[in-house]
Amino acid sequence: MNIALIAHDKKKADLIQFVIAYQSIFEQHTLFATGTTGLRIQEATGLSVHRFQSGPLGGDQEIGALIAKNQMDIVIFFRDPLTAQPHEPDVSALIRLCDVYNVPLATNMGTAEVLIRGLEKGTIDWRNVSRGQGRRFESAESDE
Repeated sequence: MNIALIAHDKKKADLIQFVIAYQSIFEQHTLFATGTTGLRIQEATGLSVHRFQSGPLGGDQEIGALIAKNQMDIVIFFRDPLTAQPHEPDVSALIRLCDVYNVPLATNMGTAEVLIRGLEKGTIDWRNVSRGQGRRFESAESDE
C-alpha cells in the first residue's frame, strides 16, 4: 500500500516515534512524506521515503494529487490543532480529498494505530468495501 506521512512541526517527533514503533509494518509498504518529515523519518529509521516539498511549499498538494489519481491508500497526518498553520487552506483541501476519495485518514496517534494494526492483521481492505466489491454494510433499519 502507498502510505503518506505528514506532521506539523510540533507533531514531527510523535510521528517519528510512531514510525519507529511500527517500523516492521511500514517497511512492507511504499512511504511518501512531505519534505522535512520524510527526511527525519529516513534518518531515524533508514526506511525509504519518497519525499515531496514541505507542506507550506506544496507538499500537501502533491500528496493530494496522488489521492485524486487514486494512487494513495492511507494518509497519516499528525496535526497540531493548537497552533495556527499558515497553509491551513492546503491542509483543509487534503482532508477534503481524503473524504471525497474515501482514503483512510488518521490525524492523531490513536486513529493511526488502528489503521496500522489493521494493516498488520491484513484486515484493511477498504478499496473493495468502498467500491461495493467486498462486505456491504447493512442499515440498522429494515425495508420490511
